[in-house]
Amino acid sequence: MRPLKLVGGYGSPYSRKMRAVLRYRRIEFRWIMRGSSAEVGIPAVGVALIPVLVINGENGAPDEAMIDSTFQIKRLEALVAERSIFPPDPALAFLHAMLEDYGDEWLTKPMFHYRWKYPADIHKASHVLALDRDLHLSAERLAKASAFFAERQIARLGVVGSNDVTTPVIEDSYRRILHLLDEHLKSGNYFLMGSRPGAGDFGIFGQLSQLAHFDPTPAAIAALEAPRVVSWVSHMDDLSALEPGAWTSRDNLAPTLRSFFAEIGRVYAPFLIANARALQSRADRVTCEIDARPWTQQPFAYQGKCLKWLREGRAALSAGDRSFVDSYLDGTGADAIFSARL
Repeated sequence: MRPLKLVGGYGSPYSRKMRAVLRYRRIEFRWIMRGSSAEVGIPAVGVALIPVLVINGENGAPDEAMIDSTFQIKRLEALVAERSIFPPDPALAFLHAMLEDYGDEWLTKPMFHYRWKYPADIHKASHVLALDRDLHLSAERLAKASAFFAERQIARLGVVGSNDVTTPVIEDSYRRILHLLDEHLKSGNYFLMGSRPGAGDFGIFGQLSQLAHFDPTPAAIAALEAPRVVSWVSHMDDLSALEPGAWTSRDNLAPTLRSFFAEIGRVYAPFLIANARALQSRADRVTCEIDARPWTQQPFAYQGKCLKWLREGRAALSAGDRSFVDSYLDGTGADAIFSARL
């Protein structure tokens, strides 16, 4: 297979997630900065999002470009069998998919919230990320670019659910995931399910690559409260040298792992359900209670699809695998993703 191309950005958690996946899986690729002079000949995609994964055509076939890191990962799994990031046990693979979805769709809320709410974070993101495409911007052009970038992104805070009402929920959830991961690592684990990383690890890593390493406010929190997690993020960024060990069996899952699903049940499940109901009723607001506190935001159509895909994934399991998943999730609150009526 000819080398792939990954078009992304340093400040994009999904770009960093996919770059880490490709590095770990030892799939040859070229990293191309979005908007740089190297971004030439990239096929068009339906929505102007990053990362863009370009699979080079073989034997004269045209190159294929795709977005959405979850589907990029699935495509890579179909292309390359070695160093898979899904356990062979379908039930555990599904649990990894749930954790990846939580990372992608809930942890992006604190990531975006911190970056575009606090002055120091806004200044760093708007200036540094504007330079990623062109290190030689003049001071005048940088000032204009950073002001435009910040204005556009701050205006999107409502889309991800960051507002004065939701701030305590978002910030407390960030601190909890730091402590949950810290406890998991302290108990002797390197990854979520065994001595090799899975899709869930990469989903959580993508957001933490920004929260714990780039944006000043959440990075300071991580360094103070969970330095072990800060180091884990550094390791996850490039695992190409790792010789993966075994996956944990379903009978030997770390006790600390279940806490991650309790966190999903605490914050992400009630949001997914309320968002789906708002979409179905064509309401202009999602209004519900998360972690015993009020939550309000605009409905998010893509996360309505995420709920649908999770339910379809569970339904596709065999009866025995589905029974194990249901039993494992029972009492965590995450089971409401599948049982709640919409």
